[in-house]
Amino acid sequence: MGALVTPSTSAAGGRKPGVREAGSEPDPQRWRALWVTLVAGFMSLLDVTIVAVALPTVQHDLRASPAQVQWVVSGYALTFALALVTAGRLGDALDRRRIFLLALSGFVVCSAACGLAPTIMLLVVARLAQGLAAGFMAPQNSALIQQMFRGAERGRAFGFFGATVGISSAVGPITGGAILALASGPAGWRWIFYVNVPIGILAVLLGRRLLPRIQRSGRGSVDALGVLLLGIGVLAIMYPLVQADSGGIGHLWWLFPVGGAVLVAFVQWQRHLVASGGQPLLDLRLFSTVRGYAVGAGVGTLYFMGFSGIWLVFALFYQHGLHFSPLRSGLAVTPFALGSAVAAVASGRVVERFGRLLTVAGLTGVIVGLGSTALLLRFVSLDIAPWVAAPALFIGGVGGGFVVSPNITMTLRDVPVRMAGAAGGALQTGQRLGAAVGTAALPGLFYLWLDQSDDYRGALITALVTALVGTAAALVLATLDWRRDRQPRQGHGKCPDEVANNPVHARQE
Repeated sequence: MGALVTPSTSAAGGRKPGVREAGSEPDPQRWRALWVTLVAGFMSLLDVTIVAVALPTVQHDLRASPAQVQWVVSGYALTFALALVTAGRLGDALDRRRIFLLALSGFVVCSAACGLAPTIMLLVVARLAQGLAAGFMAPQNSALIQQMFRGAERGRAFGFFGATVGISSAVGPITGGAILALASGPAGWRWIFYVNVPIGILAVLLGRRLLPRIQRSGRGSVDALGVLLLGIGVLAIMYPLVQADSGGIGHLWWLFPVGGAVLVAFVQWQRHLVASGGQPLLDLRLFSTVRGYAVGAGVGTLYFMGFSGIWLVFALFYQHGLHFSPLRSGLAVTPFALGSAVAAVASGRVVERFGRLLTVAGLTGVIVGLGSTALLLRFVSLDIAPWVAAPALFIGGVGGGFVVSPNITMTLRDVPVRMAGAAGGALQTGQRLGAAVGTAALPGLFYLWLDQSDDYRGALITALVTALVGTAAALVLATLDWRRDRQPRQGHGKCPDEVANNPVHARQE
């Protein structure tokens, strides 16, 4: 379907975002627009972890049970993951800019509702809605990068995007601790949500002005049955995981095979739609035809299993084992966030030159950094352990910065623009599932060890080593892809939108 490039001017004489298509000249405001999407993405991903440090305060202030207060975190993660692929496909078929702005506006409203919630039940409902809004917003971020940038600039843009993903997850604990320290009192936790409101409103106003428009000659369709099957499958797999703290895995284990069966049915339905010329929710040829997509999705899922879970483990170790305050606990893991920030931005500048090698080097750095941290925290005196472990955590953070950003770039760079939303949604769904597994498994192992020995050091080592196993599996996958990448390739030198003989790339915007 064709797209028209038509400049537009507001009544006041100010410039509206240009109406343009993939393949046209670059949007002159693309870098400003990028920062709008990154700020919004940072808020949505930060809210996955920032609330964790405030749960004891929330539980006390709202007189909630442990199971109820856990849903403040897990409910957000659940609806976030459920929305991703569907939201990405809607953005591809309809209007990424409009969906992004509507979702961002909904996120701001839900953040205010979370802060105002008088009961735990209303807080949980507001968090479920907030997660849904975040899930609709997230895949539009990567899709808009695909839409606005080309060539080496796309690598740089994804470098900033990867930095946002990595840093937002890493700085959640320290940000939450800092807000609680500044907003003292039993209701201080509410400012964790209120802080999103002014930032979000500003992002909406700037987004309306800066984000590019795409004018389409028709509307795409959305696979309703695919939405239903994927939603049921993801829900069946994630629900026991988000209920892990209250024994969900033990008595809801039967949902795992149910979810697997439903996802198999989803795959078969998507293949049927492709064969019959329909428009699937997720074109599975992405995994078999688009260079690097399948490997990148696998690396991202495996890495986030360990990456997301270790922050809860560190928080448990420092706050319960060493009796640190939430702020001090967050400061103890800040070196990882700093290393990740520096490396992620730098990697975006060189990813086009080194490719998958950056991911291999980054995963190696994560293993060395976190492995050294585990050894130091095991054998060094606890009085100085956080200080001694800081350099090792920084090395791990640098490694992490060379994982997330280049992997996102290598995974999505060859995806056709018309499929960018669904592809980004699927990639992030894998990451969310990996994060759900990690945040359920690693604290579970931590508590299991404590129940047997009351040894906080041993519990930490057990959880970290388990996280490193997943990281090592991601390293093996990335290394195999890197070795294959070094071999001469045919048909991969061009931008995917130019490879006309490839069925995935045959139809443009």
